[in-house]
This record gives sequence, C-alpha cells and structure tokens, in this order.
Amino acid sequence: MGSRKLKRKPPEIVFREGKPAAVILDIDEYREMLELLEDMEDLKMLDEMRKKPLKFRKLEEFLVDYKPDV
Repeated sequence: MGSRKLKRKPPEIVFREGKPAAVILDIDEYREMLELLEDMEDLKMLDEMRKKPLKFRKLEEFLVDYKPDV
C-alpha cells in the first residue's frame, strides 16, 4: 500500500455554520489510516504487555483450568 503512489484527490472539508465539521477522504486513504491506527494500538498493547512481569505455570496446573469450547 505505502509503495503505491496513485494520484489521490485531496481531502474535502465539509463546513457547517462556517466551521469544519467533517472530512471526505479517498476510500483507500481511509483504509490505510485505519490500518495504521490498528498497528499503533497493537504496538501500544505490546509495549504495555512487556512492562508486566511474565508469569509461568506448570503444564499440569494449566490443564486443570483449561476448558476448551469444543
């Protein structure tokens, strides 16, 4: 996606009562923005997970609590 540089229309700003109220974007640009936001959220979550200490259990203890939805 990032390597594909097509000529895009600039965003259109919609005004209400003289103030910007909304933006109309090219659909591909919108999808790229959503994907970037998801990636940023994933990286933030990973960073938070890395700050917490790891906890390990013995396999036998895990199997006692493990209840698959099968």
